[in-house]
Amino acid sequence: MSSYHLWSIGCQMNAADARQAAEMLEGLGFAPVSTPEAADLIVLITCVVRQSAEDRVIGRLSSLKSLKRRRHPPAIVVMGCFVPADHELLAAQFPYVDRFLLPSDLCGLRAFATMLAPQPATRVAASVAPVSALVPIMHGCDHHCTYCIVRLRRGPGRSIPVAEIVAEVQRVVAGGAREVTLLGQNVDAYGADLPGAPDLADLLRAIHDTPGLARIRFLTSHPAEMTDKLIATVAELPKVCPHFELPVQAGDDEVLKRMGRHYTVAHYRTLVERIRAQIPAASIATDVIVGFPGESEAQFAGTVQLLRELRLDAVHVAAYSPRPGTPAARLPDDVPAEEKARRRQVIETLQEEISGELSAALLGQTVEVLVEERRRGRWGGRTRTNKLVFFAAEGDWRGRLVPVRITWAGPWSLIGELDTTSA
Repeated sequence: MSSYHLWSIGCQMNAADARQAAEMLEGLGFAPVSTPEAADLIVLITCVVRQSAEDRVIGRLSSLKSLKRRRHPPAIVVMGCFVPADHELLAAQFPYVDRFLLPSDLCGLRAFATMLAPQPATRVAASVAPVSALVPIMHGCDHHCTYCIVRLRRGPGRSIPVAEIVAEVQRVVAGGAREVTLLGQNVDAYGADLPGAPDLADLLRAIHDTPGLARIRFLTSHPAEMTDKLIATVAELPKVCPHFELPVQAGDDEVLKRMGRHYTVAHYRTLVERIRAQIPAASIATDVIVGFPGESEAQFAGTVQLLRELRLDAVHVAAYSPRPGTPAARLPDDVPAEEKARRRQVIETLQEEISGELSAALLGQTVEVLVEERRRGRWGGRTRTNKLVFFAAEGDWRGRLVPVRITWAGPWSLIGELDTTSA
């Protein structure tokens, strides 16, 4: 029987590609193995959104070179954002790679894998379905953020028709998923290129009543395009989790302009206020880039002040790194590395304090948790507002919605016990 090893890093879109690739390969008769040394086919799903991610990809890819000297070498496929449309230079740099595929090119992967095992003698059992499944609803992006390489690699926005998404949601739910997360580089732009221009709110309604589906999430949103219609729909539909991934990137208008973000700090602040006015219990997470070209200490202080004021539930902060081919790469990278590290630490320290205070407010409260897995002797899952919760209990709780009373609160996770009075 042929075997495969799959390695993936990066965004949830890559994670969704990895899930679909695994399902497809196992359907063709490939069995999963935990190490590349044991595989007949090695698939790398890659990310280059930061220099650190690209370095990891190159390191992983370089480590596979020696496997090609074996008597029966594995086939190596590289797909994802590491692969540009014209990858001749990449092929020359890594001549031992058998196939380079563009992001989300699962059809290309299927065609290549079929050549290796066109008529599998034995079909392997499918992997255990995830409790929470990632479902892409569009690929690419029409925004031109000056720092972002994703659009250069994934192309313009392309929405998947509503009927296809409904069918995929039904399929993953039938396979055991209780929750789906609708994915896109900018989900608020969903449907603009489809006949009739259905939007994300319409899509949420289309999948909401899927039998067996308990929760719906979506990410990532763009502050310039989120509508009141979407906010009202999240407030109305009980299966849609009141959690928003809403990147601000910077708390200064001049920096936002250089980033090509097309909104102001005042717009972002007002958007957060509108969400909280309609959904008081909503949680909001954001992304921040520190050390963008030209970011002064005063401009960075504006970002810190905005985060202190808004008290968001989570902040994913990254130090700016130039991405080749992006407009920002032509700007002087004039914030020293050590200063970027300091600014990142300032925000991480602030957010740890804020997140800790928000979590502490949940002590003694009972929250609904969708149980996903058992980890280190405890069951773990997430609340509707995306808080990670652990509890100890005998039996199999995977895939169940359970009430948990919070007994310990940290900035990044909560611990509780089953609340039998609410069960």
